[in-house]
Amino acid sequence: MRDAKFRMSKRGVGQLLRSEQVEAEMLRRANVIKGVAESIAPVGGAGDPHPGQYKASFYVTSRKRGGRRRDRAVAAVGNSAPYARWIEFGTETVRAHHVLLRATRVGGR
Repeated sequence: MRDAKFRMSKRGVGQLLRSEQVEAEMLRRANVIKGVAESIAPVGGAGDPHPGQYKASFYVTSRKRGGRRRDRAVAAVGNSAPYARWIEFGTETVRAHHVLLRATRVGGR
């Protein structure tokens, strides 16, 4: 019986990482994370001039060439509300909500 051998093609792996299938899977995962983030996002109370704006401002982007070396398909979830940074990380007077961090832990599987 002969031993099986595998020879990896770096070019082939690169093509796989940039393929439509990998981008579609990254996009699927990002949309799951977005859904979780929307479900746990805080909505302002009576004093909020824009209640629900943060929750409605999540978005997903994807591209075939991303990552540190721009060699793989990636997808990202973000929030375009002007104050999203302070909701995620908090301030000296407002606690951090870590919405995207928590959503990634739940939905990133």
